[in-house]
Amino acid sequence: MPLLDHLIELRSRLLHSLIAIVVLFFVSYYFAPELYDFLVAPLADVLEEMGGQRRLIFTALHEAFFTYIKVAFFTALFLSFPFIAIQVWMFIAPGLYKNEKRAFAPFLVATPILFFAGGALVYYFIFPLAWKFFLSFESVGGAGALPIQLEAKVDQYLSLVMRLIFAFGLCFELPVVLTLMARVGMVSSKGLKEKRKYAIVLAFVAAAVLTPPDVISQIGLALPTMVLYEISIFSVMMVEKRRGDIEEDDDEEEAEETDDLASP
Repeated sequence: MPLLDHLIELRSRLLHSLIAIVVLFFVSYYFAPELYDFLVAPLADVLEEMGGQRRLIFTALHEAFFTYIKVAFFTALFLSFPFIAIQVWMFIAPGLYKNEKRAFAPFLVATPILFFAGGALVYYFIFPLAWKFFLSFESVGGAGALPIQLEAKVDQYLSLVMRLIFAFGLCFELPVVLTLMARVGMVSSKGLKEKRKYAIVLAFVAAAVLTPPDVISQIGLALPTMVLYEISIFSVMMVEKRRGDIEEDDDEEEAEETDDLASP
């Protein structure tokens, strides 16, 4: 396919992805109050257990409006991820052989599943633990002391929540990325095993950068990343084993053809 045709196809896929994001944005904005309730539910549940009336505040007139905009845009990106992955696949698929398409098909399914699994892990498991940890530092005060109580800004809270959901979702793509790299010969199981100690350090560094400065959130991201790294090694080994079987079959076929030519 000529370069111009590739560029036209790329533009088409990007346009389809952009349209999907825009459509989902308007749909998400319509349901923005419900989406807001969903995103603040982990904090609301923890605060309800602690008792008392709580609230999220905003300190600028436009902050609440732009918070709904941000929630709608985040939801649109999150929900459009599978569609964008399909568009990427449709762009690269014409250049693949039939057997290569079959080999890549499982990754098309695994990519959105792992992405949503990462988001679900942080929402249903990490958030409740982390919020309880943070709120444990509240103080009722006493004689001569003022109480310490959460008065969280809605924009800051939602920015933190959305960043963590995306961070966990992207980290869960590690097996897909490394397995694809193994298919094109960029990594090997031996190399991944040798670099395991560096991967552990990088997992905690990434967790420290992407999560709040508390032990629960950092371990909550680092440990699954390490487990996913081990799963990636196993997946790469399966790729190498299958590649070895194919090469053996090719060698046997070549040997048989050579024997046939050599025989009278």
